[in-house]
This record gives sequence, structure tokens and C-alpha cells, in this order.
Amino acid sequence: MIIGNFPWVTNSQQGLIGSENLPQKNNFQNHKGLEAITGKSNFDISEWMLIHSIQWLQKHEAYLAMLCKTSVSRKLLNYIHSQSLNLAYCATYKIDAKKYFNATVDACLLFCKFDLNSQNYFCDVFNNLNSNNYYQIGYRNNTQIRDVISFDKLQDLHNPKMGLKWLSGIKHDSSVVMELSKVNDIFTNGLGEVVDIEETYLFPLAKGSDVAQNRTKSLNRYVLVTQRCTGETTEYIRDLAPKTWEYLEIHSEYLDSRKSKIYKKSFRFSIFGVGSYTFAPWKIAICGLYKKLDFRLVGKMDGKAIVFDDTVYFLSFDDEQVASQIFALLTSTPAIEFYSSLIFWDEKRPIKSSILNTLNLSALAKRLSIDL
Repeated sequence: MIIGNFPWVTNSQQGLIGSENLPQKNNFQNHKGLEAITGKSNFDISEWMLIHSIQWLQKHEAYLAMLCKTSVSRKLLNYIHSQSLNLAYCATYKIDAKKYFNATVDACLLFCKFDLNSQNYFCDVFNNLNSNNYYQIGYRNNTQIRDVISFDKLQDLHNPKMGLKWLSGIKHDSSVVMELSKVNDIFTNGLGEVVDIEETYLFPLAKGSDVAQNRTKSLNRYVLVTQRCTGETTEYIRDLAPKTWEYLEIHSEYLDSRKSKIYKKSFRFSIFGVGSYTFAPWKIAICGLYKKLDFRLVGKMDGKAIVFDDTVYFLSFDDEQVASQIFALLTSTPAIEFYSSLIFWDEKRPIKSSILNTLNLSALAKRLSIDL
């Protein structure tokens, strides 16, 4: 198929089958920096169509109705809000896309009313076309809120400047080489090879599914952590763990061909998302991909810090008592309700660090009458 030179094609269409017949990219929403080359710039053709339809309707009293992904309807509201466009009313009605279109996707009927003077940046969300019950998406401090009514009851907890810094796990982009399974003291890699290397740079790995399903006390998967911090040289592995270095060199075709830009100007066999926090003995972790707020308190295993893949967000602690205290706060009812008011559960990665970071633990402790 020949793809035309369409302005809605962005960085997300990178030729998944290796084709060189790619259209011209156009960052038409003017995302900056990493946002322009990562997932935030992804969008559907329907989003582009809706944006242009709204632009056409700005000088009219008009109505717009369209079936679309639920996520697209929210992006549209974000666009209207960011551009200070006119909007009199907005609502979405959930539809069963599997039943009517055999499509496994969260979809809705989007309805918008426009006039020449209104700027009402909210959206009533109904569970179906016949429902009278709804919650309301809106904005607080220029942030899109899933349920503004619930959020307003807990808004004293919202302060990104006072929140803890949640981190994401290790990114290496070569699981067949960097991740090893251990059975009866024998390590094997994703290629089915038996691997005989030093354990100096091997750490127990909890993937997102392990965290979500509370399998963090007994792990049989390990990951090669080739650096203590991002940007550190990897050359010392050659002397400190020669068998590990030989293993990496033998499999260099997998590691040297990693496509992400973060590896291009880094030391050979580098990883990303590593620092002193990676090796802390205690962590509170949650998987970003699952549709439930299940925090886990994670300690060491066999004397080594447990590390996570990049689908996991975590806080790190040197002190078990402090970790336990923070864990109790995060699993409290007000904390869960606060996060639930912000999280859009239909998204591919509903739980994000940008949301986790907004909780002011001091305010939460005060609300619960707990001394930090």
C-alpha cells in the first residue's frame, strides 16, 4: 500500500514492518522535546478530523456528534481547552464497540454544542445512551481531571510541588539478552541458551505483572544491570566480571542494534532508568499498565535489591520503617480516592508518574491525623 503525504501521520507510524515508504511527519500540535518523539505525539486520524471540524465550527452555533475512541474525545477536549476555543457543552455516551463493530476498544458517542460566546471546558460522561447518571471531566490548575466532583472533595491533597518523585524501572530494549531465568541455579536467556556469568551485575527482576499480582517475594527472573547510574561507562565490567563482558560482546548484535535514540550516544551496552535509587533496599511499587491501584511494599531478595522493568513506577527507601509508613498512607482510602479521581482507566497505561507525583503526603498525613 502506498501511503500519501498526509498531515495527520506522526512519529507513531514508524514503519512497523520495516518499510521505507513512509509519509512526511508533521508535529502539528507543537509538542516539544521528548513529547514530540514519544507516545504523547501519537494520535488517530479521527482526532485530526475532529480538530479540523471544531475549527470550522468556531464561528457558528452548531452541534457535532461522532463515534470515536474515548481517549480521542478527551484529547479533543484538551485541544479545545489549550486553544481557548468556544464550547457550550460536551458529553460522551459509552457504547459497546465489541457488540456493534466487533472492535475491542473503549468507544463513545461524542456530542458537542458550540456557540459564539461560551467556553465551558467540561464533559459529562454517561455510561450509556439511556443513563441519567454521569461524572464530569473538567480542569483544575490547567490539568484535566477525570472526576472533578470527587477531586474537589480532596483537592487539599493535590500539590505536584510537594509530592514525592516516582521513578520508572529499567529500560534495556533487549529482553532476550539482558533478562535471564534461573531454575535450579542454572541461568538461561531468552534465546534458550545456558548462561554462565558472574552474578555481580545480576539483580532479581520484578516485571509489571509480578508487581500487579503480588509476586515479589520469590522471583526466578534476573536482569543484567550494567551501570550504577545513567551515563556511566560500562568498560569496568571487562575487568570486574570478564565472563559477563564476554557474554555481552557475543550478543552485541542484539544490543548494538537497539533503535531507541537514548542508546545512540551512550556507552556500549548501556541501559536507561538506573541510579542510586535502583539499589535501595526498600521500595513501594505499582504497575502502570493495570487498571487497579495496587501498591506493593518490596524488600530485598537473597541480599540483593529487587529491580523493576519500565512498566513499573516506584519510590525507594533506605529505611524499612519509613517505607512502611509511606505505604500505609498510599493505601489509605483518601489516597485511593484522590488518585481515582485523576486516572482515566481506559488508557493503555492508566497509572502515570505525572499523576502519582501530585499527591501531597504531608497534607494526606494531616487529614489522617498521622505524624510524619
